[in-house]
Amino acid sequence: MYNTPYFKTKDNAEVISFMKAHPFIILCGTDATGFPVATHVPVLIEEKDGKIFLTGHIMRKQQHTLAFAAQQKVLAVFYGAHSYVSASWYETKNVASTWNYQAVHAKGILQWMNDEALYQLLIHLTNHFERTEHSAAAVKNMSKEYIEKNMQAIVGFEIEITHLQHVFKLSQNRDKKSYENITKELSKGTEEQKAIAEKMKEIKDKTFNE
Repeated sequence: MYNTPYFKTKDNAEVISFMKAHPFIILCGTDATGFPVATHVPVLIEEKDGKIFLTGHIMRKQQHTLAFAAQQKVLAVFYGAHSYVSASWYETKNVASTWNYQAVHAKGILQWMNDEALYQLLIHLTNHFERTEHSAAAVKNMSKEYIEKNMQAIVGFEIEITHLQHVFKLSQNRDKKSYENITKELSKGTEEQKAIAEKMKEIKDKTFNE
């Protein structure tokens, strides 16, 4: 991950907020032979006693599950909207085009949950993404037999985050006029481009200390 000062925020709460807004992560690790593996999974983000924890579940007997069992050091990648940025939008010429994006890399140690912890996770996970505990999809509204049967096929995990890095690359290194041009052009584009433009508008005053 790039470590460039002007693509960073000093506000750790902003990083946590980004993670919570983009909970569908890429979870990466290595297998017993040292070969990389990855899977895609939704997680809950919790702060406890000054530490950050990720919780979720994955299927048993999968390549990545076996890899995480063999090597508990993992990397969780959080990512949001991203977009190509044309150099034709810059005031300065003879400068390369680039790509704007936001991403967080969270390294940590993965621990497996017991059945009771997994059951509680399913309750919290479903309530969180359903946005209500009264949904027909809530665990409490499903039969005990159905839940127990499905729990046999999955395993819950908790990751204690030990290292947290981020890049919020939003043209902060450009002059004000170029920044405004980029924002204007992205606002005309796809939903992802518009999302990047909105974020750039949000941080403009802070970027240029207005």
